[in-house]
Amino acid sequence: MKTAVSIPDEVFKEAEHLAKHLKVSRSELYAKALAEFVSRHSPDAVTDSFNRVLAELDDAPDPAFQRAARAVLEKSEW
Repeated sequence: MKTAVSIPDEVFKEAEHLAKHLKVSRSELYAKALAEFVSRHSPDAVTDSFNRVLAELDDAPDPAFQRAARAVLEKSEW
C-alpha cells in the first residue's frame, strides 16, 4: 500500500543514509522500521504467541525437569 507521511528533514537524511548502507530501498527500510515499532508496542501480540505455543504443549510436567528444579531449590537460600 502506498501512503504519504511527513517526517523531519534530519530523520529523512539519516534514513536515506541507512538505506544506502543496508542496500535496501527506502520503502523497505520504512516498512521494516514501522513493523518493528508496531511489534514493540503490541505486547498483546507477544502474549498471544506465547499462549498459542503453550496451548499446543503437553501440560504434564517433565519428571526430569522437576527433579532438577527441586535440586536447585534445595540448594538455594530462602
